[in-house]
Amino acid sequence: MPAYNAAKTLERTYADIPHDLVHHVILVDDVSRDETVEVAKRLGLEVIVHRQNLGYGGNQKTCYDRALEWGADVVVMLHPDYQYDATRIPALVAPIVAGERDLMLGSRFLGDPLAGGMPRWKYVSNRFLTGVENLAFGLHLSEYHTGLRAYSRRLLETIPYQRNSDDFVFDQELIAQVVAAGGLSIGEIGVPTRYFDEASSVNFKRSVVYGLSTLKVVARYLAHRLRVRPSTKLQPRNPGTDTATAGPGPDAA
Repeated sequence: MPAYNAAKTLERTYADIPHDLVHHVILVDDVSRDETVEVAKRLGLEVIVHRQNLGYGGNQKTCYDRALEWGADVVVMLHPDYQYDATRIPALVAPIVAGERDLMLGSRFLGDPLAGGMPRWKYVSNRFLTGVENLAFGLHLSEYHTGLRAYSRRLLETIPYQRNSDDFVFDQELIAQVVAAGGLSIGEIGVPTRYFDEASSVNFKRSVVYGLSTLKVVARYLAHRLRVRPSTKLQPRNPGTDTATAGPGPDAA
């Protein structure tokens, strides 16, 4: 769980996680200004605290590095803001456990996100960006912009996620890397979502920056695929220079 000021929602999020399936929970705190760390420690989570704010993408890099070090075969990324229904994790990871998928997305758009309180401007922008990405990547996903995802170990050991942005566009860069790598399969399931005052949400200004950054990711991918401008971000991991090689450990996080 990449966390920033999640003290008010963390306990509810954690309570919904199916603990008979999820063997280990890691929370990386990005210099929260509330009691996120105290709540996480009280719940018994493994807590890693950044010394300085590294951003949403930088936080995820720490999460995945630690999960691989711990020995996880399947890694679930869940926003700790109680916006996504964590009880759907078993259905999310099942195709990965079965060896059918390497990346699974929990999509709000396989249901009715407006009924869950999604602002209409977010709905429209999400539809637009998802349509553009589907055209560029040759996929037919209902959503790319979700805070509930699951990854196979093989995927995280293949793609060079450490080269990605430390900002919110990290998620879209990662999907572009998965498509560029080839041989990695993506799927999705429907996940109900909740919008309420305590749930984290990117404001309109940051959303515009995120949207433009996403379009840049698409342009970089197309230039790379057409061999107009090869991108190091879209080339496979170099074990000699990229971090996140795994040590021995249990089998899920």
